Amino acid sequence: MVDQAQHRIQEAMTSLVDDLDKTYLRGMQRTMHLCAASCCEKKESSVDQVHRCIENCSTPLTQAQSFVQNELSQFQERLQRCVMVCQDRVKDHVHADATETQVSAYKAEFEGCAMQCVDEHIQLMPSVKKRIAGILAKNL
Repeated sequence: MVDQAQHRIQEAMTSLVDDLDKTYLRGMQRTMHLCAASCCEKKESSVDQVHRCIENCSTPLTQAQSFVQNELSQFQERLQRCVMVCQDRVKDHVHADATETQVSAYKAEFEGCAMQCVDEHIQLMPSVKKRIAGILAKNL
């Protein structure tokens, strides 16, 4: 059950990243490469000038990728915190002389709570995507 939840959230994250990449980041990457190629065409420029020019071309993409990564990391941290709250709730009930039946019930309680966290966070993904897309669109 937990593996299924992990798979669902991973698929949702992969889909989100893939969509952002196709819609925004690839265009930025293309622009970066065309810009870098034009830097290399400047025969009168020194090696340092060409390197600076290429670095300047890559800055918007690097900043966008960093922004996306930061947003996704924060999203994952929120999901992890939710699951940790589930863990803490169950730990508060567990005692040293718990029976196997009780342990099974605690495990089921934890899994149900963790599944709820995953469901809630998957439902949040469209708004996360919209927020990220809004920022990326402004920077194009």
